Amino acid sequence: MGDKSPSVLLLIPAYNEEERIGPVLREYAEYFRAEYNGEFRVVVVLNGCRDNTLGVVEEVGKEFAEVEALNFPEPIGKGGALIDGFKKAAEAGAVLTGYVDADGATPPSAFHELVKRCAAGEADCVIGSRWLPGAVLHQSQTKLRRLFSRGFHIIVGALFWMGIRDTQCPAKVVRREALEEILETLRIADLAFDVNLLFSLKRAGHSVKEVPIEWTDKLGSKVTANLWRTSLVMFLSVVRLRLVHSPFYNWLRPLRPLETWLYLKLHAPPPRTRKD
Repeated sequence: MGDKSPSVLLLIPAYNEEERIGPVLREYAEYFRAEYNGEFRVVVVLNGCRDNTLGVVEEVGKEFAEVEALNFPEPIGKGGALIDGFKKAAEAGAVLTGYVDADGATPPSAFHELVKRCAAGEADCVIGSRWLPGAVLHQSQTKLRRLFSRGFHIIVGALFWMGIRDTQCPAKVVRREALEEILETLRIADLAFDVNLLFSLKRAGHSVKEVPIEWTDKLGSKVTANLWRTSLVMFLSVVRLRLVHSPFYNWLRPLRPLETWLYLKLHAPPPRTRKD
């Protein structure tokens, strides 16, 4: 099989996914056993689950040693789950770390393509895009969700000028050296985490490459079910991120208690601080 491929650690944040995550984990484990000649591990980061997601993950872990759980009994948000997952990846020393959603929207072959491109040195971070020519969408998002998605894209583009078409596609792979350099700058614990990750990478001088991806929008999305509230939280988080990296942020420090209160009022995890 030639030289071994670099080690990969795949993070899958999960919140009450007992119905969907089992088949997804088996599909990924079986695929990478057959198609990848390097070390491959899956860490499911459980974010305050109230169902049997942990039991399902542990059961799959008995079949596939590559699969393990990192359980946080209290809700920490999808972004919080990924931040803590990235910390575990840094400790484990994986050459490449990536993440996908627990619903199976990104098939293993599509994630593998990102891994191959990152391993080949095409960029420090390779991300999937549903909005580039060549993307294969088996099931598109609803019209309302596409409207909110494109509106959020316009806001992110105006605030950060990163030139990325799809910041929110949850299919990304990053090299260890780049991850270790920016880990302490990851603060956003909600669904706007992706913007925090990409902006931190760009700001630190790391390259990001966006490539078309194969994607299937899944029914039962928690984002769609709480679209207005989720969108407001994400808007607040990207504005906050922009202010953090502006000359005005020190003036706003006294408002931090109000900021925390607002996030909690919206049933969202507040941004992390250095002590977290």
